[in-house]
Amino acid sequence: MKHTPLNTIAANLSHSQAILRLFGRTIVLILSLGLIVFISYDTFKGINFLESRLYMDFQFWVCIIFLIDFFVQMLLAEDRKRYFARRWFFLLISIPYLNIIQQFNIHFSPEALYYIRFIPLIRGAYTFVLVVGYFSTNRAFSMLTQYAVLLVSIVYFCSLIFYYEEKSVNSNISTYWDALYWACMDCSTVGSYINAVTIVGKILSVVLPVLGMMMLPLFTVFVTSKVKEYNDRKSVQDTRFREEWDRDFLHHTSKNQATPLPANPKPADTSGQSGKIDG
Repeated sequence: MKHTPLNTIAANLSHSQAILRLFGRTIVLILSLGLIVFISYDTFKGINFLESRLYMDFQFWVCIIFLIDFFVQMLLAEDRKRYFARRWFFLLISIPYLNIIQQFNIHFSPEALYYIRFIPLIRGAYTFVLVVGYFSTNRAFSMLTQYAVLLVSIVYFCSLIFYYEEKSVNSNISTYWDALYWACMDCSTVGSYINAVTIVGKILSVVLPVLGMMMLPLFTVFVTSKVKEYNDRKSVQDTRFREEWDRDFLHHTSKNQATPLPANPKPADTSGQSGKIDG
């Protein structure tokens, strides 16, 4: 392929678009982590987030940046209609619903408002999975890390919701660590001494084990495949070593057999000399 100025410009433009996409995903990831910190802190401290002007402003601008990133990514896409058709859901979850509800005084229960706070985090979790997969070295490891990030995110958010719902009615939940322990044990399908009391907690008690049964075997399959791959590679190396050893040994043996042994030296002929002496 000839290096014409047009091809150079196209290559630079493609490289710039890739950097811009990665930059946008990184910004979304950082802001999502900020939302997680806010939600976690308010949940642990029992703060009414609607009365916290700092959180409401932060959440509003995070959603605005999410919307800007969505349209920028759509403009950079080769097929914009296909991009919108496949990612329209991200546009919906980037809308600042809490600010709209507060602005128009729409009535929702405190539980519903608490769950609405998690809507922008869906975008952040998806971006986190993409960024982690982008830095992975191979496809299999990329898929494994993406599933791991997704599983950890689900466990953490479920533990937050379980703590929020159960802390005031469940005697077994005194701190957040009890809720996190419950979430980990339920996800691993082992179970724990903590039983859900609220309806939301009971729903999570069904959802988490199902997700655990679906996702945890993937790690077992990955580890098994890696062990098998290592054993196969070791077996190939051993076979190759034996073949090279046998080939070198046979070559050395055949070379020694092909070399003739030196003949016995003939005794010196002294008859002439003895004749001269006798004469």
